[in-house]
Amino acid sequence: MKNCFREGSIASDFIATSIAHHQVKTNIGAHQIFLGQVRADQVDEKEVRAIEYSAHEEMANKAFHVIREGTFEKFDLTCMHIYHSIGEVKAGEICLFVFVSSKHRKEVQRAIEFVVEAIKEKVPIFGKELFEDGSYVHKVNT
Repeated sequence: MKNCFREGSIASDFIATSIAHHQVKTNIGAHQIFLGQVRADQVDEKEVRAIEYSAHEEMANKAFHVIREGTFEKFDLTCMHIYHSIGEVKAGEICLFVFVSSKHRKEVQRAIEFVVEAIKEKVPIFGKELFEDGSYVHKVNT
């Protein structure tokens, strides 16, 4: 089972390298990418400066695996990659990278929505919104 976690933010060069590795796969006709980014939300008149992500990594990786396998059963995909941050990710940085590929664009469009919603609903990842003054609140997924 694959470890889907990356320490800290997901760097743009990591995303670019992932895309570049797929150029040799000539049976792929479409890719769809979802990038989740930490927002500088206002909570109780304070701005979020970062989110600190935590998880029971073994349980979360099992959930990612189940989502991945279920997505391959439901959609005609060529490949899929899921990466989520663990630890602190600053506002403006990427915390979730989902990359699906298929022969056809409609498959990847439907699959990416399915995967992202399943991650939000089923993967035990917890976020703590951190503020400049050192205070925090536990984030609730919506």
